Amino acid sequence: MTALADDRVLRGHPSVTLKLDAAIAATTFDRPTLVLDLDVVEQNFAALQRGLGDASIHYAVKANPAPQVIERLATLGCHFDAASRGEIELCLSMGARPEHVSFGNTIKRATDIAFAYRAGITHFAADAEEELHKLAEHAPGASVYLRVIVEPNGADWPLTRKFGCAPARVLTLLGVARDLGLDPVGLSFHVGSQTRHATMWSHTLDQVAAVWAQAQDAGFGLSLLNIGGGFPAFHGDAVDPLEAYATDVMAQVRARFGDVAVMAEPGRAMVADAGAIAAEVLLVSRKSDDDLHRWVYLDVGRFSGLAETEGEAIRYQFETARDEDETGPCILAGPSCDSVDVLYEKRPVSLPVSLRAGDRVVIRNCGAYTSSYSSVGFNGFPPLDVMVI
Repeated sequence: MTALADDRVLRGHPSVTLKLDAAIAATTFDRPTLVLDLDVVEQNFAALQRGLGDASIHYAVKANPAPQVIERLATLGCHFDAASRGEIELCLSMGARPEHVSFGNTIKRATDIAFAYRAGITHFAADAEEELHKLAEHAPGASVYLRVIVEPNGADWPLTRKFGCAPARVLTLLGVARDLGLDPVGLSFHVGSQTRHATMWSHTLDQVAAVWAQAQDAGFGLSLLNIGGGFPAFHGDAVDPLEAYATDVMAQVRARFGDVAVMAEPGRAMVADAGAIAAEVLLVSRKSDDDLHRWVYLDVGRFSGLAETEGEAIRYQFETARDEDETGPCILAGPSCDSVDVLYEKRPVSLPVSLRAGDRVVIRNCGAYTSSYSSVGFNGFPPLDVMVI
């Protein structure tokens, strides 16, 4: 059994490959296409529910905004973390109730705040005084949770620079929110994307617990902790099974925060292993007679869905019909006329030496942050297509 297959068994999806492969094998694609299995999304949601217990799961819509995904999750009672007016409109159009949608972006257009408030959205994120003033003007009395900057914990993709306020500013901003007539209900943070093991949450939770205690001592009476995302998917390195991971995280949360209301915002863990991209080899070449590595060009690249290869941060898994042949290292690149459209060069990918133009390549566990990152048509290439099964 391969490492990839073993991870799927641990995640409770031993037949994921068979179902996706059957759909891909039965279809002729004229462009790179993400094939999504909604049943796997549902199974992941159920695993998270079992592990997180009474926490409220707000699916991070940005991970994959396919209407069918939103509709299935809304039917299951899932809540949603929206980052824009467009995502709010999508969720509401697919059956989500306004009170089940939070506006989790700390950087919001004033008119979008007003729209969300009129639509019945009640929970908003903030991390700056000016944002609180916008909320007070356009969403008076709204519930607000403040995002706190936390120190990196070893996550594959730290998310602690652009969003959040320093812990030392939290009490000041809570006071500003209260003085403006808002309801400062709690704190939020993000442990970092692809935090592969639940034990890695410990130091982050200690940091937030210290700020929480200061706020409680100052009389703010916080009642909501938003633990954000960070729940991992398999991208080559071992990760904890999803339900066990969520159970461990919640045990750590309860040990530090007691019986507080908890929100979680999983994205990648909900949809990554529900999707595979059917791609095609366009060219295999060497730059010179003494070139150490082949260059393999696919019809999908950084601008058409594989943006998370930036810095080679996410290592996708590739499968071909020639995988039983001898393999060798290659530099993997996309099709566009842009020199940054190179996926893996620092750490070359091992692919069959016999690989040729026209061969199909299946890219595994890429249901998250692919179709949503695809450009609208850079170089005239069509955006990544989506097929839902």
